[in-house]
Amino acid sequence: MIRIMKYGEVKNSEIFARVSPKTDVAGIVSGIIARVRECGDEALLEYTEKFDHVRPECLAVSQQEIDSAVASVDLEFIRILTKAAENIRRYHEKQLQSGYVLEEDDGVVLGQKVIPMERVGLYVPGGTAAYPSTVLMDSIPAKIAGVKELVMVTPPGPDGNVSPVILAAAHVAGVDRIFKVGGAQAVAALAYGTESIPRVDKIVGPGNAFVAEAKKQVFGQVAIDMIAGPSEILIVADGKSDPRHAAADLLSQAEHDKLASAVLVTDDMTFAEAVRDELERQLPLLAREEIARASVDNNGKIIVADELTSAIEIANEIAPEHLELMVDEPFKYLDMIRHAGSVFMGRNCPEALGDYMAGPNHTLPTLGTARFSNPLSVDDFVKKTQYTYYTKQALEKVARDVEYFAEKEGLTAHARSAVIRLEEEK
Repeated sequence: MIRIMKYGEVKNSEIFARVSPKTDVAGIVSGIIARVRECGDEALLEYTEKFDHVRPECLAVSQQEIDSAVASVDLEFIRILTKAAENIRRYHEKQLQSGYVLEEDDGVVLGQKVIPMERVGLYVPGGTAAYPSTVLMDSIPAKIAGVKELVMVTPPGPDGNVSPVILAAAHVAGVDRIFKVGGAQAVAALAYGTESIPRVDKIVGPGNAFVAEAKKQVFGQVAIDMIAGPSEILIVADGKSDPRHAAADLLSQAEHDKLASAVLVTDDMTFAEAVRDELERQLPLLAREEIARASVDNNGKIIVADELTSAIEIANEIAPEHLELMVDEPFKYLDMIRHAGSVFMGRNCPEALGDYMAGPNHTLPTLGTARFSNPLSVDDFVKKTQYTYYTKQALEKVARDVEYFAEKEGLTAHARSAVIRLEEEK
């Protein structure tokens, strides 16, 4: 059963603590990466057989497989995928940046170019559930940015095939190449390349602890979006809210993972107790009851604060992935939110809207990293190059200043490179 805590009567360390796995994830992942670098496709097939209990005849998903998958998915889901993609596209197109140029009177030209990445790897989780929503959320911003090639990796099912709904989403989103491999081995393949899978410039997408650790270990060889931890939701609610709605929203994240975190912060003890009771009523109704139960029992919390402004400060301290403001006049509190991945405003905005249909991205910072990092966006798929142009006359105006500055740093070659251009040719 979820715990109810009175803020100020228990230690912050207890309120903000969460259960973590004790497996030597780093050591296991390090060995997998080394094996993939040494043996390429053969290592991928070995690990797929070991972890997914199937050995695909071919790692690459063929166009025929994609076409068959799309044909097998009901038309209503294709319609919903297409509508969701339109919403995601409309939201993210506003994030496009262009370069700029500064031209001075003396002929100096300064500028910045915004350049899309050439090849990006997209990790799509498999295992206990299929996530076509992740395909849309992570690939559409990349396509808007102008990425030339988007390479997707995802674990095969027991039949050796990728889930049809995943392939349908990839078709709608315009993914270029798809491979049947998951886990840390897939991340290693994207980072270093194998006979079948090309090396990419950046890897994006969520995964389990092994995927997150693999992304951490290959960072530097490639760029990554973030180190994503288990799913999180924090609801700030007043006593006017419906306990059924709050409980349902908490469980929407608890069912993701036994390590997921579902937290309610309220200023009303009666409401807190009602939500606790409602959680117990709704849990047995879930298809993934065992997972949600473990999440609620291990990492779930209800925190009772003296007032809503204190509840907001608790939310800022936790810096959750998803934050729901289940209160009157939610926009009144929006400017008080400093640390959250995505904020859902009011009593009619369940977090699931953000997972599927609203348009803002659902790949978000977790484990408190919303203090300094951002939701996935078009910005994640571009890089910037700056340029400088000086005429001879413009250089003459500042060359002695450059010389003086360089000599203060003890870099005489720097200094000489500026003033040598002032000397007459012999």
